[in-house]
Amino acid sequence: MAEREAAGRPIRVGMIGAGFMGRGVVLQVMTAVKGMRLVAIACRNLESARRAYVEAGAAEVRSVDTAAALDAAISQDIPAITEDWRLLCEAGDIDVILEVTGSLEYAAHAVLAAIDAGKHAILMNAELDGTVGPLLKARADAAGVVYSNVDGDQPGVEMNLYRFVKGIGVRPVLCGNIKGLQDPYRNPTTQEGFARKWGQNVHMVTSFADGTKISFEQAIVANATGMRVGRRGMFGPTVPDGTPLREAAEALPAEAFIEGPGIVDYLVGAAPGPGVFVLGTTEHPTQRHYLDLYKLGRGPLYCFYTPYHLCHFEVPNTLARAVLFGDAAIAPAGPLEVEVVATAKVDLAAGATLDGIGHYMTYGQCENADIARSERLLPMGIAGGCTLRRDIPRDQVLTYDDVEVPAGRLIDRLRAEQDRLFAGAGTAPILRQSLAVAG
Repeated sequence: MAEREAAGRPIRVGMIGAGFMGRGVVLQVMTAVKGMRLVAIACRNLESARRAYVEAGAAEVRSVDTAAALDAAISQDIPAITEDWRLLCEAGDIDVILEVTGSLEYAAHAVLAAIDAGKHAILMNAELDGTVGPLLKARADAAGVVYSNVDGDQPGVEMNLYRFVKGIGVRPVLCGNIKGLQDPYRNPTTQEGFARKWGQNVHMVTSFADGTKISFEQAIVANATGMRVGRRGMFGPTVPDGTPLREAAEALPAEAFIEGPGIVDYLVGAAPGPGVFVLGTTEHPTQRHYLDLYKLGRGPLYCFYTPYHLCHFEVPNTLARAVLFGDAAIAPAGPLEVEVVATAKVDLAAGATLDGIGHYMTYGQCENADIARSERLLPMGIAGGCTLRRDIPRDQVLTYDDVEVPAGRLIDRLRAEQDRLFAGAGTAPILRQSLAVAG
């Protein structure tokens, strides 16, 4: 990166979205990262994009609405903002697109366009990745570009730690996340004060509290590693606040994961948090002796952890590793291993239209993808906008048979294409059947 800066060849980044995390990324790139320029932001709210640049110290910001105007701004090193994300995908002088909206339908259009235009596509969006990530990864591979979620968010930090543990010859058997709160019944009303205090989107904050976000995060770790979940919703034991991590990890049932491909899971209340951890094992007696000497205990499980995740501070690392090395921080290794399924947050009435992630009606839980397919469980990333055919009691997982899927959505077409692509891996064409029923 220092060489790129010195040579006047910085990595040029276009960003889609300018919310709380997006503003952090702009600040980081503009104030702390050499060899990289965030040259343009596309946002449905143009003033949010302008705010991101101004707060990061930009002396001038130019609004553009044509490809030529964007190219001119980039060539003059003037930060550009636009409502049209297509301009970023088409720009010849942009190397990589960062999608940071947290949306599904909108983001799907933008990420596909970036890949089709030959841009590396980096997501700060576990929801989209956990819904159609395997297909997007396959599309990116075919286009010769990198598809990745980010360093800094828990999944990327977990994946880096997983690679480290595996790289020293210890077999990872659990990838874990540390939470401070887990309550599936939280909603935008209960989380309004917290969101206002930190200047965050209330629906995003609700998805943190009700467990949907961690479900998507752990699902994409599973999809990148081949791991599964030990049970629907994960085990997620709660320990007294401040319990040391190694002690807290003993609350996870080792018999459920020490053999086989391993699982993803989480702890509530462990310290240090909010960090991530990997439990690993080795059968070699001498290596166990060394690990004991190095203060990791007598085994058979050894706890490795990163005591923080620094979100926007680390995102530029992902952008750089994609452009410079063709390397992903975390991406699906094949078909879905773990799905996030929609679950009733309250009693739901027939005829109601389901609201979105982090709203009032549903929360997401992890389930192994083969079970989700066989039981026709409704993915959380598909649920928003579906209309209920029947009453659903609180805490019941929804199925495709419970809903009518709205017509014309890209996210549904992508799921159908993903089914076809991975049909040989046992993926049933559930969504195609549902779309046929819905007309």
